[in-house]
Amino acid sequence: MKLITLLLFTFFGFSTTPNLSQEAKPQAPEISLQNPDGQQINLTDLRGNIVLVDFWASWCGPCRRKHPELTGVYNKFKNQKFKNGARFEIFSVSLDRNKNAWKAAIAKDHLTWSTHVSDLQGWNSSAAKAYGVRSIPSNVLIDADGKIIAKNLFGADLENFLTSL
Repeated sequence: MKLITLLLFTFFGFSTTPNLSQEAKPQAPEISLQNPDGQQINLTDLRGNIVLVDFWASWCGPCRRKHPELTGVYNKFKNQKFKNGARFEIFSVSLDRNKNAWKAAIAKDHLTWSTHVSDLQGWNSSAAKAYGVRSIPSNVLIDADGKIIAKNLFGADLENFLTSL
C-alpha cells in the first residue's frame, strides 16, 4: 500500500515529505484575485494567520471528494490559537472557467470560509502558475509570516501537522 501511495504521489507531483525544513521556507507569492462577488481579495490580507492555500475546481472529482475532510479540519482549527497567536484560515483558489459552476460547488460542498478566489482562467490561472500547480487537488500551508511551511497535506496529515503547530 505504501508503494502505491508513493507511486501516486510521484506520478501526480506530490511531495512525500510535505513539511519543509527550516532552511527551505520560501516566501509565499502574493495572490490577488476576485471572489465570487467580484471583490478583490489578497492572500496577504490573511498575514498573521496559518493559511492553507487550496487549489481546486468544481469539475475536479478528487477535489470535491476531499471537501468534507477539508471542512472538518477547518471547523476544528478555525478558532484555535496557535503558538504565534495565529488562527487557521483557508484561501481557496479555483481553477474554474465557469463562475456559476464555481459558486454552486462552494454552496453544495458547504465551503463556509470567506476567502474563495478565481480569475476564471482554468489552468492558465495566475495563482496556479505562481505556485507551480500542475495537478489538483493541491495545497500549500503558509505560516503567520507568509512563509511556505508545507505542501500537499490532506486529511489526517493536515490535521496532524496543524496539531503540531
